[in-house]
Amino acid sequence: MSGAWAQADGQIAVLQYRGGGDWYANPTALPNLVEFCNEALGTRLDLETPYVEVGAPELFDYPFVHMTGHGNVVFSASEARNLGDYLRNGGFLHISDNYGMDPYVRREMGKVLPGAEWLELPFDHPVYHCAFDFPQGLPKVHEHDDLPPRGFGLFHAGRLVCFYDYECDLGDGWEDYRVHRDPEALRTRALQMGANLVTYAFSGAALTER
Repeated sequence: MSGAWAQADGQIAVLQYRGGGDWYANPTALPNLVEFCNEALGTRLDLETPYVEVGAPELFDYPFVHMTGHGNVVFSASEARNLGDYLRNGGFLHISDNYGMDPYVRREMGKVLPGAEWLELPFDHPVYHCAFDFPQGLPKVHEHDDLPPRGFGLFHAGRLVCFYDYECDLGDGWEDYRVHRDPEALRTRALQMGANLVTYAFSGAALTER
């Protein structure tokens, strides 16, 4: 695999990991996001959104991978190395905490990008404005602890390679209406923020040959 990803083409995937956490949560989320991007932005993303194991060579086939769940996450040394290579070579990871995975994500991503620090992104960061405008940052989809939604990032060589939404439940907002029965306006804002993430990943990512 070689070459840069076009703005409007490609395929995105869900990250499958070990540890007992429910990586398979929100099965309608990513397909709905793809459909929204294709309709609202004119992208030509593949409607199939496969699952890809964190340690698999196929990870490099996707410029954008989405990770979610409610619990434990475990990366082996080889899995952490594979994901780190993916991110350093142009890949983009979006993590959406469905509530309960925060300590495990922080621990395991420390293996993936040793020395990288989670930084809370300012509201003027391009990820909040590249397709739709979010002047106050992330939308609040679901309430858990009466805390504001927060967006954290990991950077490599000055590039945002991982975006982590916390106390937000962004992926829940992409689900079919029947799942959570969120107001349509809220679902739209969640999908718009997801479209920003996809736009950012595709415009800034060029995966190099392994």
